[in-house]
Amino acid sequence: MDLGMIGLGRMGGNMVRRLLRGGHRCVVFDLLADRREELQAEGALGASSLDDLVRSLPPPRAVWTMLPAGAPTEEALRELEGRLAPGDTIIDGGNSHFRDDVRRARSLKARGIRYVDAGTSGGVWGLERGYCLMLGGDREAVDRLAPILETLAPKKGCLHCGPAGAGHFVKMVHNGIEYGLMQAYAEGFELLREAEEIGLSTDGSTKFDLAAIAEVWRHGSVITSWLLDLTAAALSEDPELAGYQGVVEDSGEGRWALMTAVQEAVPAEALAAALFARFRSRREHLFAERLLSAMRHQFGGHVEART
Repeated sequence: MDLGMIGLGRMGGNMVRRLLRGGHRCVVFDLLADRREELQAEGALGASSLDDLVRSLPPPRAVWTMLPAGAPTEEALRELEGRLAPGDTIIDGGNSHFRDDVRRARSLKARGIRYVDAGTSGGVWGLERGYCLMLGGDREAVDRLAPILETLAPKKGCLHCGPAGAGHFVKMVHNGIEYGLMQAYAEGFELLREAEEIGLSTDGSTKFDLAAIAEVWRHGSVITSWLLDLTAAALSEDPELAGYQGVVEDSGEGRWALMTAVQEAVPAEALAAALFARFRSRREHLFAERLLSAMRHQFGGHVEART
């Protein structure tokens, strides 16, 4: 099947590579020429502009965007809308807000263009493992994309979740769960690392090997997961995690999930704590923490520990 791909970063580029391996014809565009050229060398057809990309695809066209949520995606979709024809399909595989999908689908439908929102999970491992795809939009449009979707996703890794916005809504909740799981693992390993009373040792010495704990949990434990696999790999490569500063960003979906939970009066304590922990990781010391220290000194004469 023919597919246009706009955005050739870590996700988009590897998705094209997986599609090329599956025998599909991919026309690719990115503002960075070296990304286009790299994929051209691997068998894709590079487009020098959106006009070139659209001209290179036979109708009815299918164009997939893998761009940052917000302005970059909005701009690309506006430009595509003016270039595509009735019967064509746009797929947004970025991390857009589900309410934006509803608006876009309505606008594009008036022009006869179909819109599919594709929540996409898999990260840099998706090239080999496949991508979990959560799809929203017109069922007929999704069915027409079946050859592409079957190549991108592993077996049972693709689901039509409902109308426009449903795919990104499910991905939003997925990422909220991801935040909580990651925070739970991080806190657990911090407790293991800091607990001195029990005298933990994995080899009979004073050395404590967190990677060994992660590895044993990977086999038969009820908390085994792909995230634990990645944790074990990270600890094995860098036991002290010296290569990381601990500044943890968020892509926006955790915030949206928490705001939706508030709107729906759904308790989401783990998600809230995990999201706030990410905010905290970006600062050295908050004013609130300095005030806490000041209050402890005022009422009890407690002096801050010097580092």
